[in-house]
Amino acid sequence: MQQVQIHDYARKLMELYGPKAIAEAAQKAADLETQGDLEQAKTWRNIKDALKQMRGPHQS
Repeated sequence: MQQVQIHDYARKLMELYGPKAIAEAAQKAADLETQGDLEQAKTWRNIKDALKQMRGPHQS
């Protein structure tokens, strides 16, 4: 999956799940890794990273 597709998918997940989107992507990556699908797990980790960038820095 290309970076543009990853960011597009991340944006859609954020709209669907809101703040829980990062946890959803992390869980999906872990599940795929457990199943042995390392390539798809890597894609989901990239989506999780894109979601973190979209969220921005924490406020104190």
